[in-house]
Amino acid sequence: MKRTVYGPDHDAFRESVREFIARSVTPRTEEFIENRLIDREVWLEAGRQGFLGLEVPEEYGGSAAGDYRFNAVLGEELSGVGAALSSSFGIHYDVVAPYLVELTTDEQKKRWLPRFCSGEMITAIGMSEPGGGSDLAALRTTAVRDGSDWILNGSKTFITNGYCADLVVVAARTSPEKKAKGITLFAVETGMEGFTRGRKLDKVGQPEADTAELFFENVRVPAENVIGEVDRGFIAMMERLPQERLGSAVANLAHAAAVLTETLSYVKERRAFGQAIGSFQHNKFVLADLVTKVEVSQAFVDQCVVAHAEGELGAVDAAKAKMWTSEVQGEVLDACVQLFGGYGYMKEYRVARAWMDARVTRIWAGSNEIMREIIGRDLGL
Repeated sequence: MKRTVYGPDHDAFRESVREFIARSVTPRTEEFIENRLIDREVWLEAGRQGFLGLEVPEEYGGSAAGDYRFNAVLGEELSGVGAALSSSFGIHYDVVAPYLVELTTDEQKKRWLPRFCSGEMITAIGMSEPGGGSDLAALRTTAVRDGSDWILNGSKTFITNGYCADLVVVAARTSPEKKAKGITLFAVETGMEGFTRGRKLDKVGQPEADTAELFFENVRVPAENVIGEVDRGFIAMMERLPQERLGSAVANLAHAAAVLTETLSYVKERRAFGQAIGSFQHNKFVLADLVTKVEVSQAFVDQCVVAHAEGELGAVDAAKAKMWTSEVQGEVLDACVQLFGGYGYMKEYRVARAWMDARVTRIWAGSNEIMREIIGRDLGL
């Protein structure tokens, strides 16, 4: 069915994203995988094209699109190339951006947003901790007042862009007695004494997305680096997690759909027993099911995109979109590997890399078990 979520402006924007990808990304994908890093020049080019500041006011160098559908278009196109590309850039323009635009002072905006939009400053968000996982309310990183400053201690793990980030939005406990209501957000910048990075984590998939451990040992964070109100960080995160989960859903489906399209081409050409393997009834039925599931799922995600663009997306629908699309993505890519046969298990084939890249989507942005808990609570269970 024809998708109706996007208009002419979104289509024109999509073409500009595709040109950027064809020129600056696709020719270098193998290099990024080998180096386990997306080159900074690509970030700067994305900034020059205006892709990093979609939610940022024009006075700070952004494009102030005012329409989440542009974020979704960018996420779809990046995901079509690779999951790591969309996760790395998505953390910056789709996840961190709302914190720096909606919660900061005018002084902070002037200090950070121009470089955020240009790609000169790469960002990350530090929520997950060793032993903490999806339980954000149980985080152990602490920040204690020292005059007008704060002394930060603790660690974060599984941080996308963590190794190269110039600014990390860090969640820390500032009022332990208040539990979830005693968490504050801080901007920790490269060069702050006591802020160090551990190893670049060796993941099963997405090698080109730099993921790292972060350590904070008596890091002195000035008061002017507090983001939002003291002790309201947990609320700030909960308010913005639906957008992160929707972005994940958009990326999940686009990634699966791209590989499924390649698989459809493959099964029409690959022959066995004198005929194309796609013509075997079993394979034909498998692909019919997968295409249907992707397209039906797309309809729901598109409605979520429209709802979010209108400020009406709730946490429960975002959880449904994130959980369901990651499950569909896993089913699609597993079947695609099977259809490619032995070649599907070879890393030089995109289908194998996509299969490995996708597994984490059932874990990050809140595990699917947590998503089901959110949905179940909404059912009164």
